[in-house]
Amino acid sequence: QVQLVESGGGLVQPGGSLRLSCAASGFTFSSASMSWYRQAPGKERELVASITSTGGSTNYLDSVKGRFTISRDNAKNTVYLQMNSLKPEDTAVYYCKARYYYNSYINYWGQGTEVTVSS
Repeated sequence: QVQLVESGGGLVQPGGSLRLSCAASGFTFSSASMSWYRQAPGKERELVASITSTGGSTNYLDSVKGRFTISRDNAKNTVYLQMNSLKPEDTAVYYCKARYYYNSYINYWGQGTEVTVSS
């Protein structure tokens, strides 16, 4: 069974840091592109960061560039999102997503982990 399990969310003060982890199983992790999305209350889900299967290329939402870093450890089947200089507007549920091609592109989603940035 395909599983993506996020962890590391919680309450943090503005300017603080948090590292999210997503542990994957049930598919060939090293062949999948990985992404982090977030959804704030009342807003659409948005792509925060993505990383290629080899980790050779990354992309970021403009508002998080310079503050967030996505990385992966294929030996551990885990993708990370290091979040620094957090702002209240970063408050959202963060979701891990895997994208894998098998006849067509298939997306696998984690359950989400909540991040709250507040003083």
